[in-house]
Amino acid sequence: MEDGDNFVVDQPAIEGDDHNRQNVGKMLYGCEHYRRRCKLRAPCCNQIFTCRHCHNEAKSALSNPKEQHEIVRHNVKQVVCAVCDTEQQVAGICSECGVKFGEYYCEICRFYDDDTTKEQFHCDDCGICRVGGRENFFHCKKCGSCYSVELRDNHLCVENSMKNHCPICYEFLFDSVKGTTIMNCGHTMHMECYAEMIHQNQYRCPICSKSVLNMSGTWQRLDLEIEATAMPEEYRYEVCCSFLFYDACNCFHGVPNKRKKYVSVCLSY
Repeated sequence: MEDGDNFVVDQPAIEGDDHNRQNVGKMLYGCEHYRRRCKLRAPCCNQIFTCRHCHNEAKSALSNPKEQHEIVRHNVKQVVCAVCDTEQQVAGICSECGVKFGEYYCEICRFYDDDTTKEQFHCDDCGICRVGGRENFFHCKKCGSCYSVELRDNHLCVENSMKNHCPICYEFLFDSVKGTTIMNCGHTMHMECYAEMIHQNQYRCPICSKSVLNMSGTWQRLDLEIEATAMPEEYRYEVCCSFLFYDACNCFHGVPNKRKKYVSVCLSY
């Protein structure tokens, strides 16, 4: 068998009633990604891995690009019990030894996890399982993903914004295990990528170039600098704003270029 970095433990004795049998080996098996008591047979390459991440990491590292691929979680048909090593059809409990493959089990996603502190739940609209507690999230149908309830009626919707790649690291956002954030413009990226972008003093969305922070203090300082710096006559012409969805032109200036005020929508540079 081929597997991702698994934790190896002595197989416990299986005895007692059904409840005790089901809990045998709980939290003792799995990989660096999940605690679970089964492995998956990947239908794409017919090899066995503890989880889809173990599979994807191994296959993406192959030197031959034609052999690189990712598993489709919903297509998994067979699992292997980590306790008794019996291969069988996808199920929640081993048909041979009776252990529960995962304290959390989703038949749709073929997802198992013994660590329920993550508060896993399946979102029917997303079509996949997510973590953090169902009561803490809502599904935004326009953005096409689950967001924190704090963002309900409090974010700018962009059609299928989560079904895109992070503009910094280019990992697909929709099913990424990393946390994501929504910028003021409605575009999304990984939280850690956003933090690194700000750390590098980059304050514009990499996709649309709109400001991601409140820059009013910076604009005020630039206002004062412009007022103190007159432009020669030959450089007094108009330039237009790319931040707004309609023409917003103003006089060119060598320091920055102020964008005209349209109902207080844009006062940036």
